Parts: sequence; structure tokens; C-alpha cells
Amino acid sequence: MPGRRVVIENPVLNSPFEFPKKHWKFSVDGITDEVVSKRRPSSYFIPIAPPRKRGRGAQTTLDTGWTQDRVRENAWINDVRAAVHRWRMTRSSDRWNVTPTTRRLFEYWTRPGRDKQLFFCQLEAVETIIYITEVAKRSGVPWIENRLREESDAANPGLFRMAMKMATGSGKTVVMAMLIAWHTLNRQANLRDPRFSDTFLVVTPGITIRDRLRVLLPTDPENYYLAWDLVPPQQLEQLRRAQVIVTNFHSFMPRDTVDAARLTKIMLAQGSKGSFTETSDQVVNRVCREFASKKGIVVINDEAHHCYHRKQQPDEEHLTRDERGEVLEREEEARVWSSGLDAVNHKLTVKSVYDLSATPFYLKGSGYPEGTLFPWVVSDFSLIDAIESGIVKVPRVPVSDDQMKGPMPTYRDLWLRIRDGLPRKGKGEDRIRGEPRPPKELEGALESLYGHYKKYYRAWESDQGQKRNGSAPPVFIVVCNNTNVSKLVYDHVAGWEKELGNGKKVIVPGKLELFNNEESGRWKARPNTILIDSAQLESGEPLAPEFKLLVAPSIEEFKNEYRLRFPGRDPESLTDADILREVMNTVGKPGKLGEDVRCVVSVSMLTEGWDANTVTHILGVRAFGTQLLCEQVIGRALRRRSYVPGPDGMLGPEYAEVYGVPFSFIPTSGSAPNPRPETPPTRVRAMPERVACEITFPRVSGYRYEFPLEQLKVAFSKESRMVLSTSELPSKVRLDPIIGESSVHDLGTLKERRLQQVEYVVARRTLERFFRDDNGSPKSWLFPQLLNITRKWVRECLTTEDDAFPQWLLIAEFSHAAAEKIYRSIAIGSTSPKDRQIVALLQPYDSVGSTKNVAFDTRRAVFETDPTRCHLNYVVADTDSWEQRLALALEDMNEVASYVKNQNMGFSIPYTFRGEESNYIPDFIARVKRKDGSVINLILEVTGERRKDKESKVATAREFWVPGVNALGRFGSWDFLEVDNPYDAKQIIRSYLSGKSDVPQKRSEDGE
Repeated sequence: MPGRRVVIENPVLNSPFEFPKKHWKFSVDGITDEVVSKRRPSSYFIPIAPPRKRGRGAQTTLDTGWTQDRVRENAWINDVRAAVHRWRMTRSSDRWNVTPTTRRLFEYWTRPGRDKQLFFCQLEAVETIIYITEVAKRSGVPWIENRLREESDAANPGLFRMAMKMATGSGKTVVMAMLIAWHTLNRQANLRDPRFSDTFLVVTPGITIRDRLRVLLPTDPENYYLAWDLVPPQQLEQLRRAQVIVTNFHSFMPRDTVDAARLTKIMLAQGSKGSFTETSDQVVNRVCREFASKKGIVVINDEAHHCYHRKQQPDEEHLTRDERGEVLEREEEARVWSSGLDAVNHKLTVKSVYDLSATPFYLKGSGYPEGTLFPWVVSDFSLIDAIESGIVKVPRVPVSDDQMKGPMPTYRDLWLRIRDGLPRKGKGEDRIRGEPRPPKELEGALESLYGHYKKYYRAWESDQGQKRNGSAPPVFIVVCNNTNVSKLVYDHVAGWEKELGNGKKVIVPGKLELFNNEESGRWKARPNTILIDSAQLESGEPLAPEFKLLVAPSIEEFKNEYRLRFPGRDPESLTDADILREVMNTVGKPGKLGEDVRCVVSVSMLTEGWDANTVTHILGVRAFGTQLLCEQVIGRALRRRSYVPGPDGMLGPEYAEVYGVPFSFIPTSGSAPNPRPETPPTRVRAMPERVACEITFPRVSGYRYEFPLEQLKVAFSKESRMVLSTSELPSKVRLDPIIGESSVHDLGTLKERRLQQVEYVVARRTLERFFRDDNGSPKSWLFPQLLNITRKWVRECLTTEDDAFPQWLLIAEFSHAAAEKIYRSIAIGSTSPKDRQIVALLQPYDSVGSTKNVAFDTRRAVFETDPTRCHLNYVVADTDSWEQRLALALEDMNEVASYVKNQNMGFSIPYTFRGEESNYIPDFIARVKRKDGSVINLILEVTGERRKDKESKVATAREFWVPGVNALGRFGSWDFLEVDNPYDAKQIIRSYLSGKSDVPQKRSEDGE
């Protein structure tokens, strides 16, 4: 029945060790509980559960749903798969058409009673390569190799590439070892056979995978040939003759050949560019030194979606600000990797390239349509195949909640709701300080997902059998977009250092008990939560100073732990990056540094190859510009904890809970049309050579009154009231997998807190935010009065609706709003209007903004600015004329030292209208010279139609923001001016200057 809820308690249909004979059917409405008794064809996109519309009506299927009308088969891959299957079936009659060595290997891999049973998908990937290499031409099927060579020559001139698409967690490393064994033993059996090699270059995207793939070295004590019983014992000696180099693609970057200062090199070179940098041949000599002059090597690319030649296009794709940096970084990685292979092929000759990846797709910015499958993919075992065979965990994502106003649940497209409230990327001096205050949707997501995690953790804790077997605790990971955001999340969940008025610091516990790193006023010896930057750790470069500063306490604790675990070893001989990399790579590993870690907060995408199998919960706090990124981050939670089959030979389902990752389908057609060219965007940015025109401004989060009275009185009014309801935040979230059992998350961990704790937290918040002495220390003697007033406010002014409850006030954004209402009620009750002085409250992070940080793309019309008057290169025209007119007027006035249009700068004025808090974004800021020579920062607003909310914005700017900022005395003089006619802007500004030459302010000692 269309729209009905399909309940499939166990999504596993096939044994992981056998040919998949069944799959779940998808209809025009999505998943059904009907089983199709044949293998699922390779198709165009990856599935995910669709959001469910709130209230009446059928299930809403959006682009995130996998429905039959969206399925298109990958004809090329299915044709290759069919050819391989026919060959598989004829092998029973001894029609192998392969070398005796290959036949013996296959019989060894598939023999009955084998202890280390291989997955069908691993066998099929190797079968496909063997079939193309040894069988196809002999069997009258030349079209496969012909097409592969044609596609390789078009996209990878000179290289013959074949790719195997295998879901994360399905055992790609074993496949690499099987390919190396097959090649090497055949080579040793017949040195003249040109199809085989015993020389292998394995290339990885980072240090983590490089180190983990040491198991491919036949001489490694933990090599996979022995561990997985891939080679008959009598042939191990032959296998050891293989030469295998495992490196990360960064090694292809040319290095300096002379250790000299840059200036010295330039002087010596006398204009000869590149004289002190390796040539491509020298790079190959360094990377492949162990190969000497051997020719005909085999390259194996792990996570091969990083390696491609970019297609040049005259018109670039439109990229958002969030996407541009990642695209440029990916382009550079792809360039280094692909050009490195080209150099290896030129010098040593590459016989063939084997690519392995769960997502061998072109990404946005590659020059190809986003999501296009690499045309040299020859086998496909997708995520849905892996789910139906029980090989991976089943990801569950939010499909509905009790706040939904549109088609998407709050915690599915979380980034779009919180990005404007998060700190921007900054250098060390811009790092977040003070109390962490995440947006309410982010804090709600953390509380909700943590509440479900807590159930997992308690179940693990009570299972003594798991502990005896060395099982590590479940792991919760948060993937953030920059260092400041990760610091915000880390401090919130794990604890932070609070600076006291006397210069001392105290450690404040984290909000989430199981992730808290504080214990008895000190940092725990074994942190529950770690903060990492996987991009830095993977590059092999030293840690950036600003990141090293953030993680310094953790590094010291891990060094102490290292001394205890490994007596006699000196942790000081390890770099800080070595220590953190060891912790990151051993999360969930018994007896290792990372075994006790429960929460990982990552500054960037967690590295591929990070093989922790204990991850159960994921929260994305970043933009996901491509679906590949979505699958990559979800891939960090796909590895199963247990591979022990039941009596029926099947693996039971395991699940992973995912918030904030808008996972949806990926079109993976190899023949998708090129996108229609669009008008190239204009880049609006700060010009470094115009730094004299820079404008800085305070980032204000609110306002407080200063009054001298110590006896507090309160006067509640309708403005004092506060309503908590699910219109603000979901209280219940439902998660569905594409197939399998659903789960429901709630804010139960909050509800467990006592009401007295809520009152205490709000009173403490009011004290620390609004009642401080001249030295900045809280007036602690006022706390008893504030606690009594808070209790009275909770009884008389707080209302809850739907499934909300008073403990929601423990969420920072709600507690700050409550504190502000209580404070204003005290200000009104304790003083007369003439006794109140307004002081602006600055954001705890990014408290000072600047035009130097502006950089964004626009397709709107632009006005080129005067380089002597504006730090930015353009003014964007949101309307037909007035932005240009006002900019022209400002540039034509000698009184204007500099100006800027306030767009994507982060400058806003917080205000309240009809009980709703919001941010007002004025139009321009101009630094204007007064008659006495001083400079005033003038906020300019072009006034159009009068609206009530506009009046509230203007009143707040004049009556709160301007006097509040001027009272701080650290940001110069500020004022606000409305321009009702941009064509008369010069006269309006000059009239203001002649009639109002000064603004009351508290001047700093060195201020303007």
C-alpha cells in the first residue's frame, strides 16, 4: 500500500560467503518487504531512508530516497559481471582457461572447511581481474579489454586502469593481498609471461593507511598472506621474492634537493626556476629506490577516488564558499597523485593499475558531472549489497521529529540550521575562548544522540563477557568543519578551562558525563574524549601551532600513559603528531593508547582507512558538498564488531546512528551528460594591498545594564515570560535505515536532571554574564538573591508545551535566554531608567570581526570599488541601483576614510521582536572623519518601507548597540545613521557631521 510503513526487522538476506541470491525489492514508493530471488543488479545510486512527512499523508520521497523509478542499471558493469559469472559456472567442468598457478590458488581460496573463509565480494573482485587478464580474449570476449583501454587512454593516457568498487568494511586489503599473491606466484612460475609482475607499488591517501597496509609486505610479521592463509605453505618462499613498496601519495611531491635558505637558493639560481627542486625522474628514483631498474610494475591505488586527471572545462561549476576550499584541496591531491603515477610509468613502465574504492566517482570540481562513475570500474559490490549480506553496519538517519515544519527533519540537514551561529575558521589568536555556547539545534543534537549512545554504553558496561574478551567501549564521533568549531564542541562535551578574575584557571566539567575529561578538578589521566585534526596527522607535517595549543593537555596525558604502558621507551622521542596519530589509530584497540576513548571530535574528515569497528554514533557539524563526502563519513561507522555467523551461516544486523549527514543517492552513470555552462561567479574578497582600508568591528551577543544597587528587586512583565516547545527543538527523533529496524531518540538524559540543578544553572548563568565587578570577577555574594529570583521566575514565567520540559533550560541557548529575561526583570525592578547604563556583551569566540576575512562568490551584479576607499574589490548590488549609488557617494566624499558593504562579514546587531531573538544586518559601515579630525564608525542603513520589525531593529541599534559598544571603550566611536534617499547620501551624512560632532562614550586609554 503506497505510503505504508514497511517494517523489516532483519535486512540480512544473504550469507557473506556465498553468491548473493536475494535482494529487497524497491517500488515507486521506496522499500518493500518483498524479496526478489536473484542478485541485485549494479545500479546508478546509493540508497538512504527518505524523510517522513509529519502528520497525515503518505511518505514523502525526496532526492534522498531510493525508489524504483530512480534506479538505472549500470549496463557495462552488469555485462562484465555476467561474463565472469558464466566463466565461474563453467569452471566446474574444468574449463578454466587460466594458468595452473591461478587454478591452484583459486582452489586453495575456496576449499571446503577453510578456517579463514573469504567473502564472496572479495573473491569476485579478484575473479574479475583474473578473467579480464587471463580468460576474456581466449574465450572470444575481447570487448572488455578493448573498452577498458579506450577509457583509460581517454582519461589516463598511457595507464591501463581497472577499478573494483567495494563497500567500506568489505575487505579491500585482503583483495590487494590476493592480487599480489596471484601476480607473484605466476611470475615466479613463468618469468617470460608478460601478463604478470612481482614488483608492486601500493599508493595510499595518507600515513594511516600506509602504515596499516604494511601487512601487504611479505616479510612483515603480521602479513595478510599468513594471517588470511592466502598462499599454500610450500609457496611462501616464492611469495617473499615479491618487491612491495607501500607509500602515501604525498611522497610524489617534489622535494628540495639543496638544504639552503630560500633567499640563498634564489640568489644561486640566478633566475633558473626549479634548480633546487627534484625532477620527476628524481622523484621516482626516491620513491621506487628498492625497485632499482626493474620494469613492468603493478600499481595498486587504495581509496582510488583521489586519483584522477582533472577534465578541463571553459566554464567552471558554481561552488559555494563551503565547497571551494575542499575542491581546491582535492584538485591538488589528484594532481600530485596522478602526475606521480605518470612519472613512474614514464621511467619504469606500469603494467597495470588496480584501483580499490567504495566510492570511485568524480566529484564536484573535477570537470566531470558530479557522481559520475569512473568508466574503468569493472566490479561493483555496493553499500546496499553489503547490508543485504550482513558485511557492514546499517546506517540509520533521522526521518521525522516532532518539530518538523518541512520535509527534512532538524537533525538531517543540521548544518543549514546552525552554520551562521558557529565560529568561523581563524588563526591562533582567533581561537574560541570562554564558555562553549553551541546553537540550540547543535546542543539538542548532541544531547539526543548522546542519550542513545548512553544506552549502548551501559549495555556494553554490563556485559562482562565482552570485557573479558577485550572489547572496547562504543565510540561517538563528531566531524567538524574547522578548528574553532571542533574546539567549541570539544569544550562542551569534554570540559574547558575557565579563567578566574585573579588570573587563575579552573577546569569546568563537560556537559556529557561519559565524555567528560575532568575529574576532581584535574584533567583525567586517560581522556574519554580526544580532539584530532586528521588532515594534519595524515600529511606527516608537524602540527600547526594553533592546533597544538588546543591539544597540549591531551598530549601530556598520553605521554604519561605511554610511559606506564611501555617502560623503557622514551615518549619524548616521539613527535606530538606521532602520539596523536597513535591514539587516533588505536581507538577501540585493547591494550593500546586509544582503547578507552569514547568520543572523537575531528577537525576535518576522519581519514579513510581509520578502521575502528566500535563506532556506533556519528554527528556531522559541517557542510557536505558532495554525496561522496557523506558516504565517506558514514563509512567510518560501517565496520562491524562481530563477524561470527549464526547457525544458518548468516551475520545478524548491526546499526550505526547518524545525525547531520544529508546522505542521499549518488548518480553513478559512466555516461552522464556534461552540465549546462553557467555564468561564472564573481569572487568578492579583501585585497591584501588595501589593508589600510580595513574595518574592524565588535561581534556583540547581547547587552547588560550596569547599576550600583546590591539589594536586587524584580518586576516580571509579559516580556519576562518564556515558552519551551518542540517548535524550538525536537524532543523525539525517529531514525530509519534503508532496510531494517528503526530507532527513536529523545532528550531523556536531560529529563533525568533535578529541577534544582536547572535553577542553579540559570542563576549561575545570570550571575556570571551580568553581575561582575570592575575586575571582571562575578559578584558571588549576589548568588543567593539570584537563586531565589530564578526559582520565582521558573514558577511564574516559564511555560512548557508539547513534550518539552523545564530541564531544556540546561541547553545553553535556552539558559542564556532565560538569564537575559531574568536580568532585564531585575534591571526594571531595581532601577529607574536614568540610572541604567548599557554595556555590550561580546561573543566568547571571534569577538572581533574584520573585512580581511571576507571571501565569497556571487552571480549578482557588482560595482568595482575605489582601491583607496574600500578593502573589498566589489560591492554587490542586491537591488538595481541604491547600493551602487551609496557606494559612489561614499567614494566621492573626502570625509570618508574607508567603507564596506556589510555582506558575508559576520557583522550583525542582536535584537528582539515580538519575543523572538534575531540578528539585524545593517547595509554599510563607513569610517568618517569629523571636523575635529577624529574618526567615527558610522553604521549606515538605507531605509525603505517602514515595518514594525525595522523600527525594532533601528531602535536596538541606536539605544542598545551603539551606547553599549561605546561604553566598552575598546572599539573607537560608533553611531547609527539612516539614509532615506541614497541619491542624497552626501548631504545626509554631512548634515549629521555638522549637527552631531561627538558621541558619548567611555574612551580607552589609547583609543580614538
